[in-house]
Amino acid sequence: MKLVTYEQFGQPRFGAVVGENIVDLERASAALAAKTAAVRPLPAAIELFLAQSSVLDASARAVVQAAAAGQLDVFLTPLADAVLLPPVPRPSKIICVARNYAEHAREAGLQISEIPILFARFASTQIGQDAAISVPSVSHQLDWEGELAVVLGAGSNGRRIGKAEAMDLVYGYTIFNDVTVRDYQFRVTQYTAGKNFRHSGPCGPWLVTRDEIDNPHKLQIVTRINGVEKQSANTDTMIFDIPTILEHIADFIDLEPGDLIPTGTPAGVGFKRNPPEFLKDGDVVEVEITGLGILRNPVRNEEKL
Repeated sequence: MKLVTYEQFGQPRFGAVVGENIVDLERASAALAAKTAAVRPLPAAIELFLAQSSVLDASARAVVQAAAAGQLDVFLTPLADAVLLPPVPRPSKIICVARNYAEHAREAGLQISEIPILFARFASTQIGQDAAISVPSVSHQLDWEGELAVVLGAGSNGRRIGKAEAMDLVYGYTIFNDVTVRDYQFRVTQYTAGKNFRHSGPCGPWLVTRDEIDNPHKLQIVTRINGVEKQSANTDTMIFDIPTILEHIADFIDLEPGDLIPTGTPAGVGFKRNPPEFLKDGDVVEVEITGLGILRNPVRNEEKL
């Protein structure tokens, strides 16, 4: 399944992509549930769904199947007309992994860590498909970082899990662009400021469920600026795989349904190019990952937003 959060009449709605349309999962499931006990009503928000994904997944799939069969046309919105928001607008946590590709660490002149390097992002920095990345008025050192992101669903309590059970927590995957203001990032040893500017966290266009991706460690990541390729690598070159990352995070904090975990960016970022390249007003950034689609965002100066 491809799950989305989209805007309708100024409000976020929870849906699934069915062909060239989006089906409203809450309203469509209520209609189906009135006819059959096999379908449970689904919530209006994806965060609530993920908290119960182990018991609600089958109902979501039943709705998608019925919509594909033409039984729920009244609950459809054309995908081309929809405003897509970040798939999980209010994740419990956003925990990002830094320096998880050896070539990226080398291009930055930094050591390869023996353990995953983590930092936090705030949910409010996220933007969805086609929303504008903001060039802040205080800096023009705005850089791109295309990444595979993991989305967690209901599973174990997420406390001190081992690698063997870590993937049981994964509900799906999405694309994240960890846009970074470089001078603010490197003013101090902590990444927080440079990673949390307004309108700097593109995510989407949708959440693809785990069963749709044969191997998350065999996906090609490509980042393009104005159609020109800047990053290209495979997730099989990650230093720390997803189970290792999840096990490490769970050492100190409980993993929860709805958590979003961008797994790091490969080489090819702008600040280490010769000469350095940074995003500017009018640019268009695309991050494409095998099986997940293309996350596309224009770039605009802050005063235009």
